[in-house]
Amino acid sequence: IKAINAARMALHGDGEHFISLDKVIRTMRDTGRDMQDKYKETSKGRLAVNAIEC
Repeated sequence: IKAINAARMALHGDGEHFISLDKVIRTMRDTGRDMQDKYKETSKGRLAVNAIEC
């Protein structure tokens, strides 16, 4: 249901964005830099350490 609602919202838009793609990417990059490695999904932590079959 969430995916359907998200698709409907996207289709009803006019193509204009409140936040530019550059700002979104910059924010995601900065957030990733601020995160400790153990909270990132890498081979050094999280599921890779706790679920060996992965």
